[in-house]
Amino acid sequence: MTARIAAIAAVILNLGPAGGASAQTDVGTAHAAGLPWSVAAPGGASWSLVCRFSPVTMEMNNYDRQHWANGLTRSGSGHMAGRLPVDNGWCILTKTGGPGSVAVAMVKNGEARAQATNDPARPARVGFV
Repeated sequence: MTARIAAIAAVILNLGPAGGASAQTDVGTAHAAGLPWSVAAPGGASWSLVCRFSPVTMEMNNYDRQHWANGLTRSGSGHMAGRLPVDNGWCILTKTGGPGSVAVAMVKNGEARAQATNDPARPARVGFV
C-alpha cells in the first residue's frame, strides 16, 4: 500500500520515477552559460553573494557527471564577476565589512538590473525569474 501511495504522489506532483530530477536542466560542462552577474565594491568593502536559479545537473569531472545545483555562494572584497548556469535566477549581496558601498548587477537580453547597499542589514537584490 505504501508503494502505491508513493507512486500516486509522484504522479500528482509530476515528479516521475526519478523524483525531482525530471525538472532539472542538464547543462553538461557549460557551467557559466547563463546570466552574467557582477559585484563592485570600489571602496574595498567585503561582501557575501548568494545566488539561486532553477535546478541544474552539470558535469563536474569524469566521476561526477550528474552534479546537482540550484545556487552558488561567493565572498570577497572589491570586484568579482561570473555567470549562472541558466538564464534565470536572482542574487542577494550583503556587505560584510570595510569602507564604501557594494553593488550587484545582472543582465538579460540587454536589460540590466542593479542595486547597491552601504548597510549590512539591508542586502542588495537583483534577478530575472
